[in-house]
Amino acid sequence: MRKQLVAALIVVAFVLPLQAAPPEKAIFAGGCFWCTESDFEKVPGVISAISGYTGGSVVRPSYEQVSGGGTGHRESVEVLFDPQKVSYAKLLDVFWHSVDPTDNDGQFCDKGAQYR
Repeated sequence: MRKQLVAALIVVAFVLPLQAAPPEKAIFAGGCFWCTESDFEKVPGVISAISGYTGGSVVRPSYEQVSGGGTGHRESVEVLFDPQKVSYAKLLDVFWHSVDPTDNDGQFCDKGAQYR
């Protein structure tokens, strides 16, 4: 009985804390998704950064449809991250240093509603 108790305490004290928290997801829309994706891929703790679209009225639009404007979509990036290695606050910091929130016409050289 004593050995079982010691084994249980070892599991509780050492093994359970080592289990990773499930990844979390955040979506950021901030101009060209390739540029935004690249910024997030450099952050330690980011598991993946995948380009896509948010909003809009067309189901599964093509790149040409969105970049041409008129679909209502925004280029965006889905970021999957390990919250034990990087916080959502840190991701927001990266985002706000990667965009110009005062530019209502888009971001940097990319202009149009899809890049806002």
